[in-house]
Amino acid sequence: MTLLDIQHISVQTMGKTILDGFSLKIEEGELHAIMGPNGAGKSTLAHVLAGHPDYEVTSGRIFFRGKDLLALEPSERSLAGLFLSFQYPVDIPGVSNEEFLEKVVQEKRKFLGKPPLSKEEFTTLLQEKMEKMQIASSFRKRGLNEGFSGGEKKKNELLQMALLCPELAILDETDSGLDVDAIRMSADYINECKSSCSLLLITHYARLLTLVQPTHVHIMLEGKVVRSGSLDLCAKIEESGYKLEAL
Repeated sequence: MTLLDIQHISVQTMGKTILDGFSLKIEEGELHAIMGPNGAGKSTLAHVLAGHPDYEVTSGRIFFRGKDLLALEPSERSLAGLFLSFQYPVDIPGVSNEEFLEKVVQEKRKFLGKPPLSKEEFTTLLQEKMEKMQIASSFRKRGLNEGFSGGEKKKNELLQMALLCPELAILDETDSGLDVDAIRMSADYINECKSSCSLLLITHYARLLTLVQPTHVHIMLEGKVVRSGSLDLCAKIEESGYKLEAL
């Protein structure tokens, strides 16, 4: 079944066209990777899918499980099963990591018609996920992303994903700022998710992709997909960069 169907969208922000006739289709169980240089429109795509108000879709359509994604508010998209791991997660002082995570998990369960977790049940679940992802228990009480390093923020985004169990996860440069061990840990978790979640990985680098083995790799230039293929495309990029004639 088609999970995400992006049909020839063009997107503007601040009067400038960023995406220009972009199309992409993701089926259930697939792992797609998008690579491209800075300014190609990769993060713009992620923002559009999540519903960022600064990005205007001027033409084209997007369907998520057959529903008009553009007609849904950002919160509705999240509850429907869309997850975005931000390239630059924001700090929210005054709200502890645990408070935030419990709130979003309980709201998701309410939307799905499931009973809320007790405080003890949620704490146990959270601790299990944190231990598995090698996140210190002390992070539960810290302000959301407050004082976190870049790598810690990215791991915290993956923790949110682990708790929300989305149908489609968009990971925007989730490998940025991670050391070798953290990238491998992230890859291990992504590989675990492949059986229950479709993924769209946005990255500059091939290192993570060699560990997760995407089903499709797309090269993005000037707001559109210019090449699609397998992991072999990554080797060409490592050798020649993003020169279109070399891909």
